[in-house]
Amino acid sequence: MSETDEKALRMELAQLRQEHRDLDSAVQALASLGSADALQLQRLKKKKLMIRDRIAVLEDQLFPDIIA
Repeated sequence: MSETDEKALRMELAQLRQEHRDLDSAVQALASLGSADALQLQRLKKKKLMIRDRIAVLEDQLFPDIIA
């Protein structure tokens, strides 16, 4: 993997982590209202899971498991 590719992956990873934190805050805020729209809450949680999966893929590319 070239240095440019690695830098791009690291930038994407940082953006996804921030977006995941933002969504987490939004989900918590919406859930704390009590009268939260269940469909909107479900969509936010689903998007958060998709982002988490993408983060895992990027982390695997950047930090591969090394079998000793």
